[in-house]
This record gives sequence, structure tokens and C-alpha cells, in this order.
Amino acid sequence: MDARVGGAYRLVMRSPAGDGYPGTGVYAGSPRAVGREPLMSELTLAERWKSWAPYLLSVLRIVMAFLFFQYGSAKVLAFPGAIVPGGGTVPLTSIWGIGGSVEMVGGLLLLVGWFTRPVAFVVAGEMAVAYFIGHAKNGFWPLLNGGVPAVVFCFLWLYVSAAGPGPWSIDALRSRPGQVNP
Repeated sequence: MDARVGGAYRLVMRSPAGDGYPGTGVYAGSPRAVGREPLMSELTLAERWKSWAPYLLSVLRIVMAFLFFQYGSAKVLAFPGAIVPGGGTVPLTSIWGIGGSVEMVGGLLLLVGWFTRPVAFVVAGEMAVAYFIGHAKNGFWPLLNGGVPAVVFCFLWLYVSAAGPGPWSIDALRSRPGQVNP
């Protein structure tokens, strides 16, 4: 039951469980206390910023997927430019071609947030393989062996595979209320 008290707070009734979570009305150790919870206008800047976390997860996924797609398309299509030594594209059946194809398709799926968790897990693994096959042999330090993007993408996609796509995704549109995004 919500009621305005003095215009700045809303009344919050205690949950039957009395679990003490925010919004249950259990404050200061009193099992029967009816607490007051601040309205949105009374929230601190830190609390407002925390409320944006799911949306910023979506922004992170979208921006990084766009960058990830570019790595794959540069290898396979030479778009937006050729990054292969000597210019041009790589053969699709080569290790670079397979990696570029995974990056391109995975980047597009991650960009729109479709099958986000499994795709993010697969491309995280691809980035780990890319690091150890293509970069680690050139030295230990990722900064010196050119492997920083592979390491960053690996751990970013591993995180996204656990955290999910965020609310701005096809997965979020497909899920039902109360269901975890696939």
C-alpha cells in the first residue's frame, strides 16, 4: 500500500516474510515497523546511476559488438579496410577466415542481442584461442605482443555471457516476464 507522507516519501508496508530487504518496511530492527522509502526525486545521484546499469550493459554490448564486427569484416570482406598483410581478404577456410567469420556473424548477433548468452560464450572462447595461437607466441605481455584487443574482447564477452544482453535486445523482447533472458 502506497501513500504520500509529506509529499517526499511513500509509505511501505512490511512484507509477510519480514525479510528486511529495501521496500519491505522493516527498518531499525523493528519487526513491525512501517518504514518510509524515498520517492525517485529523493534518490541520491549514486542510486539513480545504479538504476541505469541494465541500460548501460546494453550500450556496452552494442558498441563493443559493432567494433568486434569490424575486426571480422576487415578480415573476410576487407571492409571498412583491409587489415591483412598485403591487403585484400583471407581465404574463408583458413584459420583467419574462420575466425573472421565467427567475429562477423557473432558481432552481428551480439549487436542486436539475439542468442546473446551462447554467442558471447562462443566468441569469448574464440578470442582466447586467437590470443594463444596468434599473440602469446610473440611474448608474455599482451601490450607488447599485440593481444590486448583479444584479451579485452575475451573477458568482455565472457562477462556478457553471464550478465545477459540487457533490456535493449531481441532476447529481452522474446523473453516473458519473470523469465531469465536466454
